[in-house]
Amino acid sequence: MHELALTESILRIAVEAAKENQAQKVLEIRIKIGAYSGVVPQYIQEYFNIVSRGSIAENAHLLIEMIPARVECGSCGAVTEVERFRSKCGACGSTDVKLLSGREYYVDSLEVE
Repeated sequence: MHELALTESILRIAVEAAKENQAQKVLEIRIKIGAYSGVVPQYIQEYFNIVSRGSIAENAHLLIEMIPARVECGSCGAVTEVERFRSKCGACGSTDVKLLSGREYYVDSLEVE
């Protein structure tokens, strides 16, 4: 259910940015979500359709880009992409890894008119 609060934040960010730039309407919101963020993109879209009603962002298209999880291996030094819940080095199989990306969640850009 945390997607509702996150979606409300997306709307607030988009509306504030649009108003700061004297825009009348938000056409598209580009969002980046990391594979390990715990955010379900489908819920973001569904909630956005509800919370944006009556705002300048109503009917805006959400373009969601997933950022893959990448780890650096403490054993062999390789940097590899990993699947969710499979945190081991893709090169040597070690579990001595440090997460480099995949927890991100942010509004990347907007298209307004």
